[in-house]
Amino acid sequence: MSSDRLRAVVGAGEDDIGASADAFALLEEIVARRLARGLSTVIDTLGLDQDRRRGWLALARRYEMPCIAVAFDTPATVCRERNRGRAKRIPANVLVTIYSAPRSLRASLADKFAFTSRCVCSLRCSLAVASWNAQLRSWATVRDLLPTEGFDTVLTPAPVRVVPETFVTAPAAVTRQQERPAGLRFGLHIGRFAFDRAGQRLTEIAQATESVGFDSIYVMDHFRQIPQLGRPWEDFLESYTTLAYLAACTERIGIGALVTGIAYRNVAHLGKIVATLDVLSNGRAVCGLGLGWFAAEHHAYGWDFPSVGQRYATLEDALQLLPLLWGPGSPAFSGKVLSVPEALCYPRPVQARVPITLGGGGARTLRLAAHYADVANIVGPDSGVAEKAAILQKECIAAGRQVDLSFLSTALIGTDDAHVAALVEELRPRRQNSAKFAAAVNAGTVADHIGRCRALADAGVSEVVLRLADLTDAAPIERMAPIIAAFR
Repeated sequence: MSSDRLRAVVGAGEDDIGASADAFALLEEIVARRLARGLSTVIDTLGLDQDRRRGWLALARRYEMPCIAVAFDTPATVCRERNRGRAKRIPANVLVTIYSAPRSLRASLADKFAFTSRCVCSLRCSLAVASWNAQLRSWATVRDLLPTEGFDTVLTPAPVRVVPETFVTAPAAVTRQQERPAGLRFGLHIGRFAFDRAGQRLTEIAQATESVGFDSIYVMDHFRQIPQLGRPWEDFLESYTTLAYLAACTERIGIGALVTGIAYRNVAHLGKIVATLDVLSNGRAVCGLGLGWFAAEHHAYGWDFPSVGQRYATLEDALQLLPLLWGPGSPAFSGKVLSVPEALCYPRPVQARVPITLGGGGARTLRLAAHYADVANIVGPDSGVAEKAAILQKECIAAGRQVDLSFLSTALIGTDDAHVAALVEELRPRRQNSAKFAAAVNAGTVADHIGRCRALADAGVSEVVLRLADLTDAAPIERMAPIIAAFR
């Protein structure tokens, strides 16, 4: 029962501040009568009066009921913000306490404490103040005294995180991974270069990626930042120059563009670039190909942007030409739109077959992947992965080939709930809701992501490629170590 309504009972109305003393006396009578009957009671109050706290505790003891203190330590800035957001603001020179006993609070306490009846004193630094500073100083003293006053339990606030839907089933998936381990390959996707000293940072990132157990490192094949990740004028490095640098920084992991836009380069020239990368990296190149979609980028650089049909025709020709180019001799190639009189490439790649990853999750692209690629890379929500995996499998059966499924997604990884909440608050756009941002970047703990990756493996994924939302140095990569280890 709120203090406003009690004032309306004993005074002229809810705003009758002069009736506050009588309202609180009535509240005390209600509390005493409920406890006498052994009923669970939640008292939501500022709790700054030690005599009142002692009185509630004494009542609980008289009627042999547990007494639990729940201390809400609300910062002054939050108090002020909440007050400003009220339709009826509380004057700064008036002391008013707003009472509430939310059903969710009662339910959570009932789950936590197996008592048939209880007295819960919920002590909060709330919305209204006689003097913000004076009350806050008083509250700090009360907060420190609570553990010494004889309550059965003193609960203090902990960060509460709205878990994105992606992680709802993660705990069960973690258990499956522990009991019946599945294997996965992991790739790091670098989609932004918004950091100082790019060469030094890339070296740190690449070496950390290799040391924690990633299998591959990828960059986007764009010439300016895409609108999904940033603004056009952000620093953005050219892909294959960057891959050559990464090859020199690492020794083991695969390197490639995820994925190369098919209309950006002469395809035979692209084959020579990838072959050179494979030679200089001692057989670690991955050739990612895709239809290309960023029309504004093509126009900005003065390139033609062919129709979808023309790009698909070029893509299918490229999937056949490139392995021919990387093979022995100098055979001629004539496809639907591409014609190469001499498919000549020396030195040839170190790998007998440079793996081709085809990006895109449409039925037509998955059909091409089944016939020509080694890996099909898809994006989108986790909920759509199993369906695309089934389509790919059907096409593979028809083509008589086996093609792995790779999944690209953004991730934000914290060590625990508090760390995740802090990362979300640090990174989210000023006008974006925390929960919405957390869902967009798949913000979760290490355990959450182990569960998510196991669910992806169950859906048919062989490689998980992650774009880490907070990747500006090696720290986010280090947090991937236990996730990767869980699948080894």
